[in-house]
Amino acid sequence: MRRGVEEAEIDRLPIDLLAHIFSLITCFKDLAQASRVCRKWKQGVEESLARREKLSFSGWKMDDESTTRLVFLAYSLKELDISRSRWGCQITDYGLHQLSMAKCIGNLSSVSLWGSTGITDKGVIQLISRATSLQHLNIGGTFITDASLFAIADSCPRLKSLVLWGCRQVTEDGLIIVVNKCRKLESINVWGMRVPLDCFIALLTIRPALQIQPKGVVLNEDRFPIWPIH
Repeated sequence: MRRGVEEAEIDRLPIDLLAHIFSLITCFKDLAQASRVCRKWKQGVEESLARREKLSFSGWKMDDESTTRLVFLAYSLKELDISRSRWGCQITDYGLHQLSMAKCIGNLSSVSLWGSTGITDKGVIQLISRATSLQHLNIGGTFITDASLFAIADSCPRLKSLVLWGCRQVTEDGLIIVVNKCRKLESINVWGMRVPLDCFIALLTIRPALQIQPKGVVLNEDRFPIWPIH
């Protein structure tokens, strides 16, 4: 009898309170299990996701399907981190294409695709073409080329920071077009890229206040004739 009373008490919890409780849960696996308890708990989980402004899948074992399912529910999302780790999120071009159709994409101010080796220009361009409010973008450690940078230049007029760490397929043509068109760009990380020193000087000629990371890239030509290739 007592068990039945406890269950009835749980059933009386309002959706707003359930959503608040579920918003405190950081483990996506636990949220998935909670959503299977009953219809009301599923609604509470969905409302908790709808309120979130930040989602990070870094370090979690996620794929295209699971990542897309959660992002589609996060209507208020502003910051999305789907960085790849050894056992973490492994998204592909298909996943980026699916994500590009989520309602929140046009409102995102920050996206990190750090180390996502399963993506190419095809997926990045699809996502970027709809993420027109981006201010911060991290696509370091990927195999993108100038094609992605051309899309960024055309679609992200509010961009303030861009991380291209280790993007060795990107050339000075891509960098110059981004700096020319993204007029609010404040900083760019170019560590490990196959770009000559003259390119960085050209970037500063276009935008003298631009912060090129790591610091010191254009201060000592003898020390930094070209970024190292490992």
